[in-house]
Amino acid sequence: MNRFLKSFKFAAKGLSYTIATQPNFIFHLVAALLVLAAGWYFDISKGEWLAVLICIGLVMVTELLNTAIEVLVDWLSPEFNVKAGLVKDIAAGAVLVAALVALVVAFVIFVPKIF
Repeated sequence: MNRFLKSFKFAAKGLSYTIATQPNFIFHLVAALLVLAAGWYFDISKGEWLAVLICIGLVMVTELLNTAIEVLVDWLSPEFNVKAGLVKDIAAGAVLVAALVALVVAFVIFVPKIF
């Protein structure tokens, strides 16, 4: 059980690091809070809540993985390296794709409720 609890401590440490060092993660957190507030305000359905929550999770997870990849690449390749930069760009691209999907889902759910 002690090992199990330690794993939460390590996960919290990684999450804290990301929050402290990644402005984009903070942006996504604020966006998530705004979307959650909009969901409450517009009284979205259970299915819409599931879509919103899955999108929020997808964006947060990809942002955390992007941060992990950046830290690893910076450690393995402290000097400029074209391939290292490409790895980081691809990871950032994954975050962009997740965020764009979330944005489309938000538009599909919320635009009809606004107009």
